[in-house]
Amino acid sequence: MHYIYSKKKILVIEDTVSTRNLFLEGIKAKGYLTIGAENGVIGLYVAQKELPNLIISDIIMPKLDGYGVLRALRQNPATATIPLIFVSAKTARADIRKGIEMGADDYLTKPCSLEELVRAIAACLEKRAVLQKWYTAQFQSVPKPPLADTTKSADLESIFAHDPLMKEVFHFIDVNFHRPITLGNVAQAVGYSSAYLTDRVRRQTGQTVQSWIIQRRMAAACSLLLETDERVEKIAVEVGYQCAVHFFRQFRQYHGTTPQNWRRAHRDHNNQT
Repeated sequence: MHYIYSKKKILVIEDTVSTRNLFLEGIKAKGYLTIGAENGVIGLYVAQKELPNLIISDIIMPKLDGYGVLRALRQNPATATIPLIFVSAKTARADIRKGIEMGADDYLTKPCSLEELVRAIAACLEKRAVLQKWYTAQFQSVPKPPLADTTKSADLESIFAHDPLMKEVFHFIDVNFHRPITLGNVAQAVGYSSAYLTDRVRRQTGQTVQSWIIQRRMAAACSLLLETDERVEKIAVEVGYQCAVHFFRQFRQYHGTTPQNWRRAHRDHNNQT
C-alpha cells in the first residue's frame, strides 16, 4: 500500500506533547502536510480555519474532549465531511462503539504504532478517493431516453442517503441539466451560498458543480448522438446549450473530438461489435 498522498493535510489533536510530536513527525515523513493542536478547543478552531483532509484526535483532553470535537465538526457544514480517526486510551467496547456511532471513520486504541496510524490514514483517504470515483461513475451513467424522466430517484436515494445535500445537488442537476442552469441556480435551489457549495462539492467529489453540469450534459449528448439522427445543433439545445458554438467547444474539450466525429466513430465501433 502506498502511503504518500501529495499535499494531503492532516490535523493531529493530542494533548500529550510527546505523542503529538511523534505522530506529526511520523506522518510528515510519509509525505503529508501536518498541523498540530494541543487540545480540543484549539483543534476545532484549526479545523475550521485550515479545513484539513483528515483529522486525528485523542478523546480524553482538557477544555473539549474528542467527542465534543467530533460533534462540533459534524454540526458545521464546512467541516461536516472531514474524515476523523480517534486514537485513544479508552479501550472499552462501548467507547469504541460510541465513537463510530457519532461519525468517526476509524478508532485506534493506545498504545498504537506509527505504522498502524499511517495505515489507518491511508485507508481512510483511499475510501474517500473511491467515494469520489463512485460519484463520477454513478452520475455519468447514460440514461435512456436521455430527456425523459432522468431523476432516477431510487438510485439517488441509495447513492446519497448519507449526504442529503449532495443528493439535492445531483437531483437538481439531473432534472434541470437541459436548461441553461449555472452554479448560482444550483446553490439557490439547495439553500447555500455558491462559495460554500463549490467548496463542499469539490471536497466531497473532487470536482466542481459546473463540471458536474457539463458531465451530465455530455452524457445526454452522447446518448442522443448514438440513438438519434438529430442534427448536432438541435442536440446542443436539447442538452442545455443556448449557443451551439459553446457546445461544440465543450464537447471537443471533453472528448477530444467533434460531436460528428464522435458519433461516426462510436457508431462504426458498435456496428463492428
